[in-house]
Amino acid sequence: MFADEIALLLKKNQSLFAPIVDFNPKTEKVISLDFTSNNASLKAEIFGDTLLFSNYVAALLSAEDAKYGIGGYLEERNLYARSSHFNSAEGEARRLHLGVDIWGEANTAVYSFFDAKVHSYAFNDHFGDYGATIILEHELENTTFYSLYGHLSLANLDGLFVGKSIKKGQQFADFGIAEENGHWPPHLHLQLICNMDDYFGDYPGVAKIAEKELWARKIPDANLILNWD
Repeated sequence: MFADEIALLLKKNQSLFAPIVDFNPKTEKVISLDFTSNNASLKAEIFGDTLLFSNYVAALLSAEDAKYGIGGYLEERNLYARSSHFNSAEGEARRLHLGVDIWGEANTAVYSFFDAKVHSYAFNDHFGDYGATIILEHELENTTFYSLYGHLSLANLDGLFVGKSIKKGQQFADFGIAEENGHWPPHLHLQLICNMDDYFGDYPGVAKIAEKELWARKIPDANLILNWD
């Protein structure tokens, strides 16, 4: 299955999905956050320092009285220069964000949008990496696909095992603090994946810009499961 096929399936079944995070669109606000080079206010000295970056994001949310900030699908972000984790021995560094980020407060609860089982999990403990990570496997209309949750609390990995059942609407994670989430401002990296290939507890969330079309065929837009429009 390719991303466009999964996308059609998700659009068809959007009414079935539970919220990923607690959010009431009638009383609460979400704003789009632009972390591309078009955002001149996000300077290297800010995104290079986790505390400054965290304060920057918090100030953006506070200024708009927003509970969450959201964005990032196939967004080209210079901010990955903050970590050598995104460099490449083959020349081009990785700067293309593949998931959708939900920026908010640490310890924000994360729920399963659909019935699932645990595919894999890991503590990807590198500066700039996912930190605590959980990958769920879903089946919808006899089609298998996956959802990845990065930058979680390390305690969320306790008691997990491959194949563990996670019910729709069940809280299974929360936004981690910087020391546990790869040293980022608190947020959730949410990514849909058509095929896990040989990955276990990890999957690329940032890719080379030159490979954008390739990854667009492999990674459906996670906004399709949020129902925030």
